[in-house]
Amino acid sequence: MSDVTAVYPGTFDPVTNGHLDVARRARNLFDRLIVAIYAGDGKQVMFDIDDRIAMFTDAVASTNLDVDVQPYDGLTVEFARDAGATAIVRGLRISSDFEHEGSLALMNRHLDSDIETVCLFSSIDQQYVSSSRVKEIAMLGGDFSSLVPPNVVGALQDARREPSG
Repeated sequence: MSDVTAVYPGTFDPVTNGHLDVARRARNLFDRLIVAIYAGDGKQVMFDIDDRIAMFTDAVASTNLDVDVQPYDGLTVEFARDAGATAIVRGLRISSDFEHEGSLALMNRHLDSDIETVCLFSSIDQQYVSSSRVKEIAMLGGDFSSLVPPNVVGALQDARREPSG
């Protein structure tokens, strides 16, 4: 049997401890895990693609988590197919994630029925963590340091200090 590859896609703007938790657990299930960081223009992000790749790469390097971190654009299911993946990994936190992720999984299945979506529940201590909330806390001067890897703390502090627009 050949190695089984999965893709864990997202904007990861920025990577949180919740993302790392899902990546770690997904890596235990698959022979190869590609963390696919969305580079497209469809979402407004705080950090550019190079910064997000560097943050995720640095975060996994410090934990010895063996994943490939790659940028992508376009449809996730097409990226997964091109990468030879048979699964797309998604993390589920709160109840609103179920409807969104379920709809996305069904559409991806319509686009390519050979690629399965595997949803992993967030660890209980990560249920409330999201990149959006972390950025909001950071911009308002709150303590977010326990929610992100150490290498991301400085990047968010620097972003908070930069004058906007």
